Amino acid sequence: MMSNIASHGRNRAGRRFGGAGLCLAAVIIVTIATTQAAPAQTYTVIHDFTGGGDGGDPYNGLTIDAAGEFYGTAAVGGSYGHGVVFKLARGGPNWAFTTVYSFAGGSDGASPQGRIAIASNGALYGTTDGGGGQGCSTYGCGTVFRLIPPITIPKTARTTWTEVPIHIFNGNDGSHPQGDLTFDDSGNIYGTTIGGGDFNWGTVYELSRSGQVWTHNILFSARNDADGAEPHGGVIFDKSGNLYGVCQFSSVGLGTAFQLSPSGSEWAEHTIHSFNFGGDNGAEPLGGLLIDDLGNLFGGTLYGGSFPAGGAVYELTPSGNGWTYATIHSFTDGDGGPVDKLIMDAAGNLYGTTLTGGAYGQGTVFKLTPSGGAWIHTSLHDFCQAGYPCPDGYEPMSALVLDGQGNIYGTALRGGASGHGVVFEITP
Repeated sequence: MMSNIASHGRNRAGRRFGGAGLCLAAVIIVTIATTQAAPAQTYTVIHDFTGGGDGGDPYNGLTIDAAGEFYGTAAVGGSYGHGVVFKLARGGPNWAFTTVYSFAGGSDGASPQGRIAIASNGALYGTTDGGGGQGCSTYGCGTVFRLIPPITIPKTARTTWTEVPIHIFNGNDGSHPQGDLTFDDSGNIYGTTIGGGDFNWGTVYELSRSGQVWTHNILFSARNDADGAEPHGGVIFDKSGNLYGVCQFSSVGLGTAFQLSPSGSEWAEHTIHSFNFGGDNGAEPLGGLLIDDLGNLFGGTLYGGSFPAGGAVYELTPSGNGWTYATIHSFTDGDGGPVDKLIMDAAGNLYGTTLTGGAYGQGTVFKLTPSGGAWIHTSLHDFCQAGYPCPDGYEPMSALVLDGQGNIYGTALRGGASGHGVVFEITP
């Protein structure tokens, strides 16, 4: 349960929760009381992690490539016990699981906890929470890595991917990268760390490439002041080239949403919303932001909403020179709401996961449907239906992904046949 994770500060694989934070914007509270039963859905576990060679404890979700194959990470297990990158490919009615890379815990990194990003040439990029071998005690400060696909065609389970750490964090330049990586049109990479930097409260960073050399640049060092601390979830671009992200904490509240605007050779940081308990305001945003075609931002919070421990989903809308905040759904049970970011389908529906809550208290997959200025909540799956040890998984912390047929895929951190989590599919 979330209360257990929070009480230990940094859990087994490294991710941290719990605390306080802040930012400024107009606030509008939208009360959503409508929840409806889900139409018939089919929930299937498509991989049970053993904690052995296939890895275990998947903190984040999957990434789908142009061929419809999925890539993901698991924080423990593999050949050396330090986590894996894996691939899932459908073969008829079955799924083939391949361990693409096992982390050794040295300069290559340890405990991958972010989603995989796929470049146009098929290379995979990601982060590890630890390893690298510099600073941050024996655990290491973490890495950004690239996995180069094998030359052999076709690629089979026996072909070898080459792992290259393109940046090793040392604490001064950030530590413990979390969340998604984002590419710009020039192939530069942007991400967040929850530690290190100029004030040791985390960073937003850029990695720019020149040939085979990557140069690291800090765009924002969090101070744990009103602008926030511990940036989570990565950053996203708008159409004007501004970056947006969230901090879990601040010195005066329970998290912030921020904008970074290019200003000459620097980036100017603006706090666009401060999270705090009160009304239906969310608290402790973790999962980063989603932006729609109109420039509206959507995200989830671990706590807050109308039920303080339940969490919330919110929208930030550009309004003149500022932003208007609205809570569009409050979760009314559980001890921890959305941990990762939301996704949106072509019809404007939102999808996500909650860490806890639902019919059995162990987390949910949910859908929010816009309807006449309100949002209708539907639970698509409540975890642990058969009771502990929860063969369908529990404590989902992942973002979801949709395929071209409308099927939904994600991971649950715990449960399954061996207790090390699952990959699941939900079909309409």
